[in-house]
Amino acid sequence: MAAGEQKPLRRIADAFDSLAATVNLRSVPIEAALFSDACSRVSILFSCLGIAFKFAEMDYVSKVEDLREASKSISTLQSMLELDIQGNCVRQGGSHSRNLLRVKRGIDMVKVLFEEILSANGNSLKDPASVAYSKVFAPHHGWAIRKAVAAGMYALPSRSQLLKKLNEDEESARIEMQKYITSSKPVIGYVEELFLSRELGIDW
Repeated sequence: MAAGEQKPLRRIADAFDSLAATVNLRSVPIEAALFSDACSRVSILFSCLGIAFKFAEMDYVSKVEDLREASKSISTLQSMLELDIQGNCVRQGGSHSRNLLRVKRGIDMVKVLFEEILSANGNSLKDPASVAYSKVFAPHHGWAIRKAVAAGMYALPSRSQLLKKLNEDEESARIEMQKYITSSKPVIGYVEELFLSRELGIDW
């Protein structure tokens, strides 16, 4: 296994760092292939969190896979959205635009989770994960899913168990989590602006 493969957190942070650099150029649209590749690296975090985020993991992975497939024929996220607008299917289940919005929520949830982990004391992930879920996913989930997630929170790994799964120590994890927080913000903002600039909304 290559060194990069053993450090999934670093691979996630580096991928979003590259995306953020593109966003900050402002004149260059984000390539759908680069975006879906970066997002696919985040999947391991959902799997590390266990049963509480099993639904989110399955949903996220399938949506990222759709964007990855679409990126073989659609070059940018902008084009992806434009094609759905032309086809009048932006909000339809299974549309690339709808899936893009779902994936954006996934990377947003991880950003909030990392923010909460870095500001929390102790070894429990229950509070950081609960805050991240309630802020990002809960408003879009029905009662049954929210209840299942709440029950699953008691089966979360501890902070030290999570770091061990990610092959990081406290200091290196802090660096990579902060790097992801910083670089994911402009990427999340970019995707939201794609929708908002076309008056499509992002709360659906």
